[in-house]
Amino acid sequence: MPHVTVKLYPGRDAAEKHAMADAIASALHDSAGYALKNVSVSMEEVEPARWMQDVYAPEIQGRADQLVRRPGYDPSGDGAEAGSLES
Repeated sequence: MPHVTVKLYPGRDAAEKHAMADAIASALHDSAGYALKNVSVSMEEVEPARWMQDVYAPEIQGRADQLVRRPGYDPSGDGAEAGSLES
């Protein structure tokens, strides 16, 4: 424990996913002291056309009380797409 699920657009190869998982595990180790061997990470690919209904509505809007970091994109369609790298 802990277990982290990352939902992302398709297109990352296995090496990129492993690098992300290692970085997430390291962040949990560095910030909260979890042993690396106790951190698990899964990746769930979500098609862009399904992002709003499969991720945004249930996971972000539907769990606002559990959300610790909010996304910077606007789901109203202002030009910023879900998952964009804009800061």
